[in-house]
Amino acid sequence: MASVDGLLAFLDGSPSPAHAVDSVVNRLGGAGWLIGDHATTTREIFAAQRGAVHRDGAIIAWSWPAAATTAEGATFVGAHTDSPCIKLKARQASRSAGCSVLEVELYGGLLLNSWLDRDLGVAGVVYDSDGTARKVCDRRALARIPQLAIHLDREVNDKGLVLGRQTHMRPIWALDEHDFVSDVLGITDADRAAFDIVLFDVNPAARVGIGSEMIASARLDNLVSCWAATEAIVGHEGVRPLVMCLFDHEEVGSESTTGAAGPLLEVVVDELLRARSGLDQRFEFMRSSLCISADNAHALHPNYPDRHDPAHAPLLNRGPALKTNANQRYATSARGASFVRRVASDSGIPLQNFVSNNAMPCGSTIGPITATRMGIETVDIGVPQLAMHSARETCGADDPTRLRDLIVRVASTTFP
Repeated sequence: MASVDGLLAFLDGSPSPAHAVDSVVNRLGGAGWLIGDHATTTREIFAAQRGAVHRDGAIIAWSWPAAATTAEGATFVGAHTDSPCIKLKARQASRSAGCSVLEVELYGGLLLNSWLDRDLGVAGVVYDSDGTARKVCDRRALARIPQLAIHLDREVNDKGLVLGRQTHMRPIWALDEHDFVSDVLGITDADRAAFDIVLFDVNPAARVGIGSEMIASARLDNLVSCWAATEAIVGHEGVRPLVMCLFDHEEVGSESTTGAAGPLLEVVVDELLRARSGLDQRFEFMRSSLCISADNAHALHPNYPDRHDPAHAPLLNRGPALKTNANQRYATSARGASFVRRVASDSGIPLQNFVSNNAMPCGSTIGPITATRMGIETVDIGVPQLAMHSARETCGADDPTRLRDLIVRVASTTFP
């Protein structure tokens, strides 16, 4: 299976959810998967032992051994392809102070200041005037959001940086007047075309630290989990099915056709069961299944230890974290936690614990949504990281492969 170098290539090759799905499709296709687009999927794909269906920024893939029975259930692993970012608005260009600036929309809970003074490229999907979709990815340093000089904000280091979401986050991309739609996106008939375009930091993913023991990159949350899940399903040799679900729009609530709260997974599962004449065993299938919701966790920050529960704060490079929350922001149950801890221990994979500081609001994942929609026992697990939702995040270099290996081991063990 791929090493962490493969993860770095995956991160760089996935600047948007659509590109992340392409990266997964290329990996699975090269490993022998039968893959179909949502609009053209056939029964042959659902009947395949190794198949996948993708739609925009989401993909569901499965490894279904021929001898597996639907009554025995499956292991699901879920993650999300989207990350907090900056997106272009429909009318994307304007002029200010002699500069051409981009009008943008802020997607998800991004750390605004982390996007300042960075070289930004553009990537996403363009729908041309005839309705044809094409992906674009321009890795040139096309735009920047310049910070105000300290001479014009002398108290910024003492009182903190305050950024207006509407006025202070517009990137500069030219001095002369240009047409961004035609010059960069290649759109010739703007009145009949549309696009879903993100800006991204063109600085590539890298191993950092004196011993290269950390990874710094954009979109670690949650492409690390997407990569681990993809590598796990490629290496799956268990007797029970493994189903991988990579959704879009988790950062904004998951309520979309390609989000975890939408019907995509439920429809695909029904088709998989129907292809195996097991639709009448749907209840038994769900009851016997387990879902691993893979999403990164907050590592203990060396400069802000007071923001964590010291007894439940995972460290970088000490293994994935099992995430629990009494208020169901994470879906891990005691039964699921016991099972995963046993598998990790038997496999020699270090496993940490993450529980939020009671004074800090807790984020959530696709775990509770999947558990609610599908009725599948679910556990939340993730790689610990620093600077979550920054334009450039940090994690340990050993933990992504440990997460991959844990998924493989869980999928190879019968869930009681």
